[in-house]
Amino acid sequence: MHTALSETIRALGITAEIEESGRYDSVRAKLNALDRETQDRERRKLGAAPDFVVGSAHAVTDDGQIVVGSGSGSQLGAYAYAGGNVVLVIGHQKLVRDLDEGLRRVREYSLPREFARMQAVGYPGSVLAKTLIIHYDPSSRIKVILVPETLGF
Repeated sequence: MHTALSETIRALGITAEIEESGRYDSVRAKLNALDRETQDRERRKLGAAPDFVVGSAHAVTDDGQIVVGSGSGSQLGAYAYAGGNVVLVIGHQKLVRDLDEGLRRVREYSLPREFARMQAVGYPGSVLAKTLIIHYDPSSRIKVILVPETLGF
């Protein structure tokens, strides 16, 4: 099981449960055991196609389109295609009218907060490098759980 880096998933305790409880076969633990310099390709392949990935999104439109912004794109392959089962846990504040509002939310709300969070933990900040828009999932691999709480960015 893989957890995409997500403040929503962290706030709910899901990251700690999957990564630290020992009850799950953690993809992130395997990723962390690989050397970033010499095993980068293996790291990307391992993270791209987990059997299960749990994460979040930055916006969901009234007609069901899902918007995910990313600095690295590491979760996007699994969300878009390669993950066997994708569970997106999304706080109610991320519901938006349309795609324009969703993209604006990523740039004007989520990114500044993620930038500040990254600076607070010692990194130079964050960037919005890649954006995934899921219009439709014919395979039904993606499950969305809307939570009636303010969670994440």
